[in-house]
Amino acid sequence: MATELEIKLSVFEAAQKQALEWLSARTEVRPGEKKSLVNRYFDTPDADLNRARAALRVRKAGDAYIQTLKTRGEFVDGAHCRQEWEWPLDGPELDLSLLEDTPLQDELDLAKLQVVFETNFQRQVLWLEDDQSLIEVAVDSGSIVAGPVRWPLHEVEFELKSGEGGRLVEWALALARDVPVFLNLVSKAEQGYFLAGIYHPEPIRAGTSLSVTGFLHALSVSWMLGQPFAVKDYDIAQVAQAANAAGCSDLWDQVSAKLTTGTPVRDFANGCRELGVLQLQLAAAGHE
Repeated sequence: MATELEIKLSVFEAAQKQALEWLSARTEVRPGEKKSLVNRYFDTPDADLNRARAALRVRKAGDAYIQTLKTRGEFVDGAHCRQEWEWPLDGPELDLSLLEDTPLQDELDLAKLQVVFETNFQRQVLWLEDDQSLIEVAVDSGSIVAGPVRWPLHEVEFELKSGEGGRLVEWALALARDVPVFLNLVSKAEQGYFLAGIYHPEPIRAGTSLSVTGFLHALSVSWMLGQPFAVKDYDIAQVAQAANAAGCSDLWDQVSAKLTTGTPVRDFANGCRELGVLQLQLAAAGHE
C-alpha cells in the first residue's frame, strides 16, 4: 500500500493544448512516455463500493494489466491524499483474492462486483523536477463511458513522487496564471459513478458555513452537475477571510460576483483564468 498525493486540473480541449505547450517549455520539465489507458471500474449493483468511499479498477496499459484499489481519502490544501494498492495481473479479469487483505474484505460481498463504467484516454507523461520535488505530470485526453453515455475527459494531473508536497500547488498555480484550469476535487471515478447513475451528491444545506475545502468541493460538484454554485445560499465568511489572508481578496470579490449571476461553474471555467487562480491561491495558502 502507498499514499498518493496529487492535484487534478480539469480543462477544456483548447486549454489542454496550451497547458502541454506551457509545460514543455519549462526548463524543469522533461518528456516522458505517451500511452493509451483503458480502465474498467467495478462496483456491486447496490453501489456498495462507492458508498465505502473507494474505487476499484483494472487498467490496460499497452500489454500490461494492473489492478488498483484507491480510497477516496481526504483533501489537503487542494490535493487528493489517499491510500492506494496496486497489483500486476496476467490478464483483464479482476482477481478477487488480491482484495482479501484490504479494507474491502469487510466492507462488501466481493462476489457481486461488476463493471459499471470505463475511462479511456491517451496520457502524455512529463517529469517536472526542481530543487525541492519530483513531480509526475499526466496530461489525459479521452472519455468516460457509462453504458450509452460518453463524457469528454481532459485533465492535467500533478502527482508528487518525492520531495515537498507544497510544490504541487505552486506549480499548478504557475500554470493557472497563463492557462484556464479548474481545480477539480471530484475524481474520474466519482464522475464515472455519477454518469452510471449510482453516485448522487448530497445537497449542501442552505446556510451551511463552508470551509475553504468545503467551498472548493462544492464548486467541483456544481461543475460535475453542470449547475451554478449558489454562493448566496451559504455562509462563506471563512473563504473570504482565507482569500484576504492569501492576498487575493480582489480576485475573490470578482469570482464571487460572477458566481452570484448564476453562471454554471463549467461555463465560468471555460476560457477564464480567474477561477482557477483563485482556487489554487486558496489551496496554496495552506502551505504558508
